[in-house]
Amino acid sequence: MTFMFKAIDHIQLAAPKGSEDIARKFFKDILGFIEIEKPEALKKNGGVWFAFGNYQCHIGIEEPFSPAKKAHPAFEVENLEELKKHLITKGVDVIEDNKLPGAKRFYISDPFGNRLELLEWINK
Repeated sequence: MTFMFKAIDHIQLAAPKGSEDIARKFFKDILGFIEIEKPEALKKNGGVWFAFGNYQCHIGIEEPFSPAKKAHPAFEVENLEELKKHLITKGVDVIEDNKLPGAKRFYISDPFGNRLELLEWINK
C-alpha cells in the first residue's frame, strides 16, 4: 500500500439542537476538556469543539438526534479511580466493567445519552 493511517484526528459525538451549553457544562466543567473555537465556516452548523492532550472531541448537532448507546469512544485516563470519585460527586452515573484483561474501566453517558468508556491500563 502507498498510504498509511497515522492517528485519529478527532472524534465526534452527536447532540440535539441547542445543547451547546449543556455540552460545555459536561465536557469542560466536569471532564476538564478545553473548549476550542470552531472554524468560522462551520459555526453555522452549531455544536462545540473540545481538546484534551493532543486530541479533539467534537460535539455535532444531529437532527433528528439519537444517542450512541453501544458505539463509543474509549478515553485512556491516568488516575482512573480519582476520576471516578470526581464523576460520582458531580452526579454522573458510573457503570463498572471488569471484562477487559489488563485494564480497569467503567462507562458513563454524556448528557445526551452517548456512551463513553474510560479506562486505565494496569500493565502498560
